[in-house]
Amino acid sequence: MSPEEIAQLRQARYNATVVSLRMLHADLMILRVKPDFPRHDHHPGQYCTLGLGYWEPRAEECQHEHLKPEDLSKIVRRSYSISCSIYKDRLGGPLRDLAHDDWLEFYIVLVRENSEGRVPALTPRLFKLKEGDRIQVGEKIVGHYTTAAVKPTDTVLFLGTGTGEAPHNYMTWNLLRHGHTGRIIHACCVRFKRDLGYLHTHESLMKQYPNYTYLPLTTREATVMKKVYVQDLLSSGELEEHVGHKLDPASTHVYLCGNPKMIGVPLKDKETGARKYPEPTGVIEILEKRGFQADNAATKLKGNIHFEEYW
Repeated sequence: MSPEEIAQLRQARYNATVVSLRMLHADLMILRVKPDFPRHDHHPGQYCTLGLGYWEPRAEECQHEHLKPEDLSKIVRRSYSISCSIYKDRLGGPLRDLAHDDWLEFYIVLVRENSEGRVPALTPRLFKLKEGDRIQVGEKIVGHYTTAAVKPTDTVLFLGTGTGEAPHNYMTWNLLRHGHTGRIIHACCVRFKRDLGYLHTHESLMKQYPNYTYLPLTTREATVMKKVYVQDLLSSGELEEHVGHKLDPASTHVYLCGNPKMIGVPLKDKETGARKYPEPTGVIEILEKRGFQADNAATKLKGNIHFEEYW
């Protein structure tokens, strides 16, 4: 494909500009894009799509991609939860006033390969972007993963893995900015400390807001004597120690985002219709045995466990 053809495709298919790209390390970044259109009203926790053409270059050392000639002019799209850096200018200062921001923020990890056979198509291209480059952004911002049901005095648990922290950052901003008085516990499990892209932000928030606690969990650091996963926080009682009391389903909302194994959405038996929890034990099973109930889109059930699976 010639440079002229690529330029024409970019002009015709893209509708946003990269205004900021912060590389946390080679495989993790915070990306801000400004749409050509006014930013639509939405709720923290929702998502939209990002897209790039198959004609765009890919990051090095990624799984090899075999493209058919007819695919070169197509766009690859994926859904991403909108994130938030929470502070306006500096740590410890005022929180952002997003009404004055004309861009959207995303927290993205580079997927270099997929053992299940589907070659990663979008993130290797996203990681070749530079400030000023063009990109496609979906005009619709949607999703039911929001804090709409949370009362100001409720206990809120944000439990995530990796970049599943993104919507939790946005929801944390929303609760704190609007004066939430209940306890907010935010835990995120990653492999290495360097994978905690918003760590300093959360450390600053804890100093500023007495009702806010951030629990970073790392599983592969050399200094970690025992791996602790999100499920372990619940099983051991450590999470309740941070809350300060037993978890009460009547006044607690739990948000789960990231690795499906951490979440543990029950499966439905095709013959009997019975719900069966997956292995290994996920957070939903642990909490439902304590009186909580997960959302169920099929029956339109609104519970107090809300989840968004990544993968």
